[in-house]
Amino acid sequence: MRHLLSAADLGRGETTQILDLAEEMAQVQARPVKKLPALRGRTVVNLFFEDSTRTRSSFELAGKWLSADVINVSAKGSSVSKGESLRDTVLTVAAMGVDALVIRHHASGAPAQASQWVDAHVINAGDGTHEHPTQALLDAFTLRRHFRVTEPDRTTFDGKVVVIAGDVTHSRVARSNVLLLRTLGAEVVLVAPPTLMPSGVDSWPVATSSDFDEVLPEADAVMMLRVQRERMSGGYFPTPREYTVGYGLTRERLGRLKPGAAICHPGPMNRGLEISADAADAANSLILDQVAAGVAVRMSVLYELLGGEDSPARGEN
Repeated sequence: MRHLLSAADLGRGETTQILDLAEEMAQVQARPVKKLPALRGRTVVNLFFEDSTRTRSSFELAGKWLSADVINVSAKGSSVSKGESLRDTVLTVAAMGVDALVIRHHASGAPAQASQWVDAHVINAGDGTHEHPTQALLDAFTLRRHFRVTEPDRTTFDGKVVVIAGDVTHSRVARSNVLLLRTLGAEVVLVAPPTLMPSGVDSWPVATSSDFDEVLPEADAVMMLRVQRERMSGGYFPTPREYTVGYGLTRERLGRLKPGAAICHPGPMNRGLEISADAADAANSLILDQVAAGVAVRMSVLYELLGGEDSPARGEN
């Protein structure tokens, strides 16, 4: 694997390999000293042109726990704020001899374009409304752990139904999850009001519905999407209350879930809009598990990209 730009880059075998390695990486989080020498001598630069807490922090921790040198560069406080182009910024950073660029950008396709300009490995940390592949990986990691509580030998999602509900139109998380969940064998159902269902969705390998209550009882996991009001320029729904009544995971809807069905949310949450406090804090909520999984999964991805035979620390324990 040269780059990770899309969840479509990953087959079932590669996905399983990353998730299995992430299980080993997760054990590092429980150690008093959270450090492996695997990427010693490597340099990872986090280039974030959009604000982020979870993704940037977890990539930074992932790199540092693997002993890589990690540098964070944000648009604010960099030459980007002076008008420097993406291409010039990427080439300038890459010219310093870095091994990997983790890029989050507001323009769809920016990481893919950057991968054509540099020799460094490029990881897509979210590009516009396109994709967010490492979020899909950590969601899959979290769900696999959940399913293994009752089925310890489960390696795929065959026979499982995952409902993804909310602002699908603006969600890069939804796009990556659809691709990865289908790769792992899950049946995916997208639920949204017609105004928030993307055009062309009929060609996606999913079922769609505008009736949340109808599909909810069949779900083995329900993933709520944040309403991305900062990306909305028009009236996608009448009022926040009407959205919650139709598409929020409310206290009343919790009773319609299968016993033990997983509740997920990529964060940050709009509590009281797409998800109630009761749902977010329920016993079967995996939201904090998703956050914890972010570091282990991104450690696994960095190691898969940078821990090859030419790695100075390959094989060290």
